[in-house]
Amino acid sequence: MGLIVRSSLIHAAGCYTTTPIAKGTRVVEYTGPIIDKEEADRRYENKPITYLFGIGDGSKVIDGHGIAMFINHSCDANCETEEIDGRVWIMAIRDIAAGEELCYDYCLYDGDDEEAPCNCGAKNCRGSMYSAEELRRRKRLALKRAKEQAAAKKKKQKPGAKKKRARTASPLKNPLKPAKTSGKKILQGKTSLVPRQHKSAGARKNAKKARGR
Repeated sequence: MGLIVRSSLIHAAGCYTTTPIAKGTRVVEYTGPIIDKEEADRRYENKPITYLFGIGDGSKVIDGHGIAMFINHSCDANCETEEIDGRVWIMAIRDIAAGEELCYDYCLYDGDDEEAPCNCGAKNCRGSMYSAEELRRRKRLALKRAKEQAAAKKKKQKPGAKKKRARTASPLKNPLKPAKTSGKKILQGKTSLVPRQHKSAGARKNAKKARGR
């Protein structure tokens, strides 16, 4: 088959087929040097675009240097990835017509707090390149943080409780007569409340570009 790279409406450049591809075909291999995750972090720490593909348990990644790295994400993909004996293949999951852009669902899961907006334009687009499971996890975490912040704020704004101190009376000289007080007013002490401190697996790719970290 013939694969070419040209501009894409999804993101910058994309990969297209010039010939029809049958369902189940191994379209192309995701190739490049295999490095460990720590080396990838060092190598691309300050770079906005990467083409890293996690393999195995995620401790190793492929640093993409082939045509497959230009295949974009889509929530309505025509391909999927499959790891076979440590090699990653892009597989057609339906018949693909000549001229179509190749795409697969990235299902990102390792992007820290980075955003990964999806621009595929599909009817079933979930708005993110993160997997549905990862989005649910992030939503739960966001709700937890919001509740903790609200609780901390409420505690901080709660007025201090008033504590009464007992009045002292002069000794009784005559038990039949009421005791006299000193006539001075005793101030009511206040206690301040201190708010408690609260703290707040797929391809590894950069959230700004498909296949990024």
